[in-house]
Amino acid sequence: MSSGFFARVYELVAIIPPGRVMTYGQISAALQSPYSAKLVGFAMSAAPAGQALPCHRVINRLGEMSPAFAFGGENTQQSLLEAEGTPFLPNGRINLELARFEPSQEQLEQIEAAFT
Repeated sequence: MSSGFFARVYELVAIIPPGRVMTYGQISAALQSPYSAKLVGFAMSAAPAGQALPCHRVINRLGEMSPAFAFGGENTQQSLLEAEGTPFLPNGRINLELARFEPSQEQLEQIEAAFT
């Protein structure tokens, strides 16, 4: 399951536009696997470098950044998101009300169709 699931995760992450984010849980739910948020995290840590995926646009449910090691240094993820215009709250978390990306049903169907 995981390799096919990982590929679907990567397809979904690839369409997150600049300035927007999705949470691990939101991705797992969108892919019809609502209890796989941790597996989404594993997929992000195993993302192939050659795909140039915007992994920095995937965050936790609280709008917090990944640990520093995930992007090669503290504040790297935040810097990337800020450069794209992602809105942050004064406490340093992402403003999920403004920044959360919701893929369309058509986009999700296209991802699923690619793997059936």
